[in-house]
Amino acid sequence: MAVVRRWVVPPTRARLRLDRFLALELAEHSRSQIQAWIRNGDVLLNGSRSKTGQLLRAGDEIVACEPPRAPDLPEPEAIPLEVLYEDDDIAVIDKPAGLVCHTGAGRRSGTLVNAILHRWGRLEAGDPTRPGIVHRLDKQTSGVMVVARTESALRALGRQFKDRQVRKEYLALVYGRVTPPDGTVDAPLGRDSVDRKKISVRARKRRAAITRYKSLESFGPCSLLSVYPETGRTHQIRVHLASLGHPIVGDPVYGGGRSFSRELQPIVSGLGRFFLHARRLEFRHPRTGAEMKFSAPLPVELAQFLDEIRCRCTGRR
Repeated sequence: MAVVRRWVVPPTRARLRLDRFLALELAEHSRSQIQAWIRNGDVLLNGSRSKTGQLLRAGDEIVACEPPRAPDLPEPEAIPLEVLYEDDDIAVIDKPAGLVCHTGAGRRSGTLVNAILHRWGRLEAGDPTRPGIVHRLDKQTSGVMVVARTESALRALGRQFKDRQVRKEYLALVYGRVTPPDGTVDAPLGRDSVDRKKISVRARKRRAAITRYKSLESFGPCSLLSVYPETGRTHQIRVHLASLGHPIVGDPVYGGGRSFSRELQPIVSGLGRFFLHARRLEFRHPRTGAEMKFSAPLPVELAQFLDEIRCRCTGRR
């Protein structure tokens, strides 16, 4: 948003050049930048455009409309990507855990966007601070993502997500034996009124959110679920499963203090992430309309963790 500043020239500043006066008042900006504002008409002297070298008189009124800063654009970085498919319109990747999707909140590097820019160059698709990003996975969630390489692909895929035409399946390991083994969570979500970084089913302002699930296996203190989110709200799966009393194993935010036995807890602590993986993604190609289906296997750390927990709880692998 532009910032409007006003001054009345005091006698002590009379005979100063307009650009010099503003350089003194706006020390955080360079004189060349201020001169550009004057030339562009963003500075008015007594209600009219003026020249950079105009000499001021006592009582002159100056109004400067400081243009909003252009966002800092992310730069390409050589971050490895597991590419499952690519053509001129889209790319499908298997995102690893630990990789943030885009820059923001003080983060300018080390993101999926930085990796995308290195792999495919500048994309003319959407917000230049997050080009190509159609949907997101949490930092510690791994799995299948689709990236748009053109503006038309971004719009077409965005419509499919909005209209709930994209089919998504996740694997989640949760605490407890889930009953009933199949079900649907229909609970609107919104920002927690106390902790704005968290999402809650009890927020004042909420949006529709629906998640289906199916229990694949139960052993010891946990259950392995297939999860099918029909909407795409922030932290949706994590919050919905936690609301059932079955938070995702290893989730430090929505885990509710749940943990394994003293014997098993060190294994969870050593995992370094929560157990949520985007296993399958199905959508229509944004240009041809062809059905596209992609899957990503459990990453090594989750597969090994699952084998270890299953073995300790059941004595089998």
